[in-house]
Amino acid sequence: MIIKPFDNASHREQVIALWEVVFGYETAHNRPGLAIDKKIAMKDQLFFVALLDTEVIGTIMAGYDGHRGWIYSVAVHKKHRKQGVGSNLVSHAERALAERGCMKINLQIAQGNESVAAFYASLGYSEEKRVSMGKRIPENIPVD
Repeated sequence: MIIKPFDNASHREQVIALWEVVFGYETAHNRPGLAIDKKIAMKDQLFFVALLDTEVIGTIMAGYDGHRGWIYSVAVHKKHRKQGVGSNLVSHAERALAERGCMKINLQIAQGNESVAAFYASLGYSEEKRVSMGKRIPENIPVD
């Protein structure tokens, strides 16, 4: 397995297929193609794929705003779980963020997702008492 920066021409369709299975998106603002396009537009080089030969077996996106880093879109193909793919992706993103000067990394998981919480706890993340709030900006969400 190797971890490389996402390449739209080579990886896009496989990433979309993986995310649809792993995340089961229900809302328009989370559509895989839209999320990919928005991330590519940032040109921050913080979108990575795990490859086995040419097969995308995992993904991770990171973000950095100069104050804190974020990890999101961690996905591993079901048949490749429990083999270190997710851990290696997280470590790779953490290094990329640290190289940019990041001092703290945040992530969010859905409440009640104990297996994902346990995964991140095993990597040194801990729950912080916060209330996560969000607001969608409809004019930036394309309508089908």
